[in-house]
Amino acid sequence: MSTKEKTYPNGVNVEQLVDTINAIKENPELAQFNFRASTKWLDGGYSQTMIKGFYGAGQEDKSRSREFVMDGDEPPVLLGSNKAPNAVESVLHALASCLAVGFSYNAAAQGINVKNLEFDLEGKMDLHGFLGLSDQVRPGYKDINLKYRVDCDAPPEKVEELWAHVKKTSPVLDMLSNPVPVTISNGR
Repeated sequence: MSTKEKTYPNGVNVEQLVDTINAIKENPELAQFNFRASTKWLDGGYSQTMIKGFYGAGQEDKSRSREFVMDGDEPPVLLGSNKAPNAVESVLHALASCLAVGFSYNAAAQGINVKNLEFDLEGKMDLHGFLGLSDQVRPGYKDINLKYRVDCDAPPEKVEELWAHVKKTSPVLDMLSNPVPVTISNGR
């Protein structure tokens, strides 16, 4: 059977996943990745971010033939023109997307067929911090609530065990749960 004819559990090439894990075990430097993005402010609350190249697995990646464009804006109540989700909404997308990858990949590696996986997220924030009206209120989310619904061929205790692993290994959940040093400098 050719590679194109193969079917993969949850759309994941488990053999390639295992090969990747083994390659990193043999050469830990392959685990070092540098992702990049370039953003340009366009007008009001509207900006566009371009994402294409990144460094990973010991080399500059050349697999993307085009840039991905991600727009950001604000709703009219926050003086935007509603051309795109705002940045804090994009964080919710990033979290759910990361958890979906983690769950589906790990489920596939364990032979669990995922039929459906959905998330509802809600991030609560108080604009006093963002608007500079209070030093006592953080400008970002004060909490995020995420509910998932999964239909898969594993018993509930196995699903809970899988979620525990996914939460422990999710890069975006880690970034939201732990401070990440951010350096801001003039790029001139």
